[in-house]
Amino acid sequence: MRIALALAQDAAAAGEAPIGAVVVDPATGEIIAAGANAPIATHDPTAHAEILALRAAAAKLGNYRLTGLTLVVTLEPCAMCAGAISHARIGRLVFGADDAKGGGVIRGARVFDQPTCHWRPEVEGGVLAEESAALLRAFFRARR
Repeated sequence: MRIALALAQDAAAAGEAPIGAVVVDPATGEIIAAGANAPIATHDPTAHAEILALRAAAAKLGNYRLTGLTLVVTLEPCAMCAGAISHARIGRLVFGADDAKGGGVIRGARVFDQPTCHWRPEVEGGVLAEESAALLRAFFRARR
């Protein structure tokens, strides 16, 4: 999570919402790929940190199925990202802060709870949640 937080800080410095994500192999502890929010810079509404990390991991491994890997992200994924996590067959999702407005895992759409969801990762929320939330609050407070 500390690496994801550093990526979130990089995103904030670039004017993006401060969200970072890493894909980790839990068997070895190796970071397979990482991503930081970049929809503004890339002109791509799908360039969320999670999506970028999943794309990079799939490209590195030569497989769109990321079964057994862990995705660590600073903020509860939105419904789009939760759908991508399910399609990628991520084994475990770890996130920091809950997202009361846009969350898609434990709030909002609850993608993994839907009967149409074919793959449900293990989910652990609240890891370094206060640090993640503080980074987001500071970022958006500065813009208001």
